[in-house]
Amino acid sequence: MIDDVIFRHDDNWWKFSQPHRVILTEKVEEVRQSLEEVDRLVNEHGWTAAGFVSYEAAPAFDASLQVIESQGFPLLWFGLYDVPRILQNSEVFKDSELLAPLSWQPDTEREIYNTAIQTIKERIAEGKTYQVNYTMRLSTEIGTDSRNKTDEWTWQLFTHLARSQNKYAAYLDIGDWAICSASHELFFDLNDDVISGRPMKGTVKRGRTTAEDASTSDWLRASIKNRAENVMIVDMIRNDIGRIAEIGSVHVPELFTIEKYPTLFQMTSTVRAKTKASVTEIFSALFPCASITGAPKISTMNIIAELETNPRRIYCGSIGYIAPNRKARFNVAIRTALVDKQNSTAEYGLGGGIVWDSTSADEYSEALLKARVLTNPPQKEFSLFETLLWTPEEGYFLLERHVARMEDSADYFQYPFSR
Repeated sequence: MIDDVIFRHDDNWWKFSQPHRVILTEKVEEVRQSLEEVDRLVNEHGWTAAGFVSYEAAPAFDASLQVIESQGFPLLWFGLYDVPRILQNSEVFKDSELLAPLSWQPDTEREIYNTAIQTIKERIAEGKTYQVNYTMRLSTEIGTDSRNKTDEWTWQLFTHLARSQNKYAAYLDIGDWAICSASHELFFDLNDDVISGRPMKGTVKRGRTTAEDASTSDWLRASIKNRAENVMIVDMIRNDIGRIAEIGSVHVPELFTIEKYPTLFQMTSTVRAKTKASVTEIFSALFPCASITGAPKISTMNIIAELETNPRRIYCGSIGYIAPNRKARFNVAIRTALVDKQNSTAEYGLGGGIVWDSTSADEYSEALLKARVLTNPPQKEFSLFETLLWTPEEGYFLLERHVARMEDSADYFQYPFSR
């Protein structure tokens, strides 16, 4: 339904419906005051605000941040709700069907992509940037002949994307637009006076077996290029959080953690601090997340605005909630599709961090790897089954080997298993 918002929250889902108010704006000059109003209403009424801030809202928090102008899509949208309804996985996915295959086309031709990568490397040589998160969009025509069918397709897309272990997935229906986010990257989590960020930088394709997985994850963990990219972004986020943190409280409890997903491994790190800052002040210091801009942020965003062909809109923005008693959680809106319900079209953003030793071929391949989530067949529910020989005299034949084989399969598919 219109103005419904659904978030994955830890092991459950939060569903928000029938907002008391909706606050939105398409004007940069109104973004900051709108976010302050959202924060005020949460604290005054005990409501929870759920919504998003688009990438192109960045100049509202720092006028030196350059973006491609976006029109016709909100820079900020929040509904103000009573407490959410708690849903289990079975309730979210109960009505999902197989997603009809569509042809997704890039908005950036390969030649233009190659030229952009070369230009970025020239800017690096000139000392204007160290890393640029260069992105493109895939788009498709849904081909439905009614709004109801478009809504059905949109929900199918969301459940298709969100079946994986996407910790910060979200679905928003805001009328003419719908957002399907399967993000697994945390922008920030605020719990009383503790703020945490969990940037991701570093990707590699998964193997075909647990042995290949182990080798691949070890390679990613040891990769000089990926570690350098990751630590560069961690340093930026430390500096950003340091602007609103208590002196001496910024620290990095986890560095170069490898997380496993159905098609790839991601390298993540955690930055944590203490802060008294409001949500608006946090956005002013951190937004947009350094992992989807590059370093340094201001000059790199200028390069992004010069080279990218279209505005990012919700892609690389942030989706989340603000609750009473200084609780908030926002994702980095990667792995996120935007559906234009009026025109029955959809777009999906892809990107990667470009550094001096990047090659256009490798970066393009990595981008397409991230797009496989759109085209892979939906993962059906399945069980692991093992056949064992049993005799009255010997009992189970090679029991330990059978259990080990099942455990190995469970580990590969991230399937719950207990001996």
